[in-house]
Amino acid sequence: MSFNHFKQLNADAQEGSATNEGTETAAVTNVPEKAPFVPRVVTAHDDFDWSVDKRNVSSYNKEEKAKYDTVYDNTFKQINDGEMIQATIEAITKTDAVVNIGFKSDGLISLNEFRDIPGGLKVGDVIEVMVVEKEDRDGNLNLSRKQARTSRAWERIMELHKTGEIVTGIVTSKTKGGLIVDVFGMETFLPGSQIDVKPVTDYDQFVGKTMEFKVVKINETIKNAVVSHKALIESDIEAQRAEIIGKLEKGQVLEGTIKNITDFGAFLDLGGLDGLLYITDISWGRINHPTEVLKMDQKLNVVVLDFDDDKKRISLGLKQLTPHPWDTLSETIKEGEVVKGKVVNIEDYGAFLEIMPGVEGLVHVSEITWANTPINAKEFFKLNDEYEAKIVTLDKDTRKMSLSIKQMANDPWSEIDVKFPENSKHAGTVKNITPYGVFVELATGIGGMIHISDLSWLKRFNNPNEYTKVGESIDVIIMNIDKEGRKLQLGHKQIEEDPWNSLEASFPVGSIHEGTVTKKDDKGAVIQLPYGLEGFAPNRHLAKEDGKSIGADEIAKFMVIEFDRNDKRIVLSHTRLWEQVIEEEKQAVVKEKKAEAEVTKKAVKNLQSKVEKSTLGDLGVLAGLKAKMDKADDAEPTA
Repeated sequence: MSFNHFKQLNADAQEGSATNEGTETAAVTNVPEKAPFVPRVVTAHDDFDWSVDKRNVSSYNKEEKAKYDTVYDNTFKQINDGEMIQATIEAITKTDAVVNIGFKSDGLISLNEFRDIPGGLKVGDVIEVMVVEKEDRDGNLNLSRKQARTSRAWERIMELHKTGEIVTGIVTSKTKGGLIVDVFGMETFLPGSQIDVKPVTDYDQFVGKTMEFKVVKINETIKNAVVSHKALIESDIEAQRAEIIGKLEKGQVLEGTIKNITDFGAFLDLGGLDGLLYITDISWGRINHPTEVLKMDQKLNVVVLDFDDDKKRISLGLKQLTPHPWDTLSETIKEGEVVKGKVVNIEDYGAFLEIMPGVEGLVHVSEITWANTPINAKEFFKLNDEYEAKIVTLDKDTRKMSLSIKQMANDPWSEIDVKFPENSKHAGTVKNITPYGVFVELATGIGGMIHISDLSWLKRFNNPNEYTKVGESIDVIIMNIDKEGRKLQLGHKQIEEDPWNSLEASFPVGSIHEGTVTKKDDKGAVIQLPYGLEGFAPNRHLAKEDGKSIGADEIAKFMVIEFDRNDKRIVLSHTRLWEQVIEEEKQAVVKEKKAEAEVTKKAVKNLQSKVEKSTLGDLGVLAGLKAKMDKADDAEPTA
């Protein structure tokens, strides 16, 4: 029972004391006027005898008792769980506030629920609380100011979400993915993406700040709300954007601030509206990246090139604020003049030199060197390298210029017969290699080709890179000069005499030599012979006596079966070696049997002659001798 309730009950009791005994009245009037209510706690060891027969029995009759029960009940409010009710602070302890709501008993609320009150809590303050429980399991009244504030806050937040009104909140802390905002005493979530129109990485800078928000999302099931500060900014920006677009015209010059730089250009803030400045519209000259010219937060004037009302896209230009360099080209830049430029682009057909920002000239591959040899522009030039070149053609109307590097020097081919006569020997540098030959530079602008067949007298190559590499030095002889076509026919093997004139004596047909199989394919094998000579053995001539074939890198003996000095070709056979041995062995056997038959035949004839001369001749003996002779004739071998 609260102190006020007790005081009211005392007054009502005194009003009816004329018909009652004074014991009840005395009991009430003895209570001090401002003494706090302290409920009497009965313990198991109470000396008072609480047996029924010894209790004080009320002297009120039924009508009086009903009357006073009504008076007593009317002194209390009827409350329900979850009800919102006004309350008064009656007292403050170290940890709690004693709260009177006009009920049978006061409630206690932790002081932690009053931290937000400026200047602190005071006795007599009127607050709104929620009845959590009229009576908990301990019989106490359970009240909460925090839940009352949260409930009221949720009602207001839902209303603001419907109306779209702006609300003020305090950022209380940082959380994963965003910030916590106190709105009307309720915690709401501010995602990091909804803080500002620009990306925010430092959330701590907002903690403790009071900001304006819009309620953009609510979840009634869990009573959760999401707020946005970005939405307010976007609303302002949208209004500014609409105003700017309404006044926008092509060719209009605006001031903007660079807010983002990409590989393809820069985005500018035009005061609530974004525009894109493409990399090609930044400078008349070539740039590799916008950061070469621009930087973040830089302010600059730009011109409106194009815009789309529906998609709200604005294309901006910076270089268009100045005249095109070709329109203000100096009179000193003309055909025949020498200029200096930087390589800004390289194509297969040549390189572009930037003479000044926005003014470029092409050095075609045919104007790189006087030599009539293939030039790979991408290997010859490097970006940002500088060259001096002569202006060959200039057309200001089409804004085209052709340049020449080779014309910076005199044409060396005009004196080719003097410096490089036919049959003269020189040392050159390998500049390029193709499947059919080697291109050699003898001097600046002078070069020629060695055909693959003119690299070696003795070896055949599938590709010239088997013999030499780019950058290596090589000795050559001038075999032919084509002055008009600017071509030199060079030879390398011709520096030495043709060894095939003397090789025929060393490798005659039928001669046998030891060789190593260096290459093998489905046609045959290349055999490395003495003196650096190579021969070829067809597959059928690689068979060995055991039926197997000679393999790669195997060393064996070979017979020369063909020698062609004109075609520089030697044909070899390993199979002929063992086939010849077998044939020789057969011939030897036949020869031996034939010799044996001749001896036997001669012996028989001698014996027959002796018998015929003898006086004691016998026909039977003669017949036997004749049979032996016939048998010897039958056994005579044939080749």
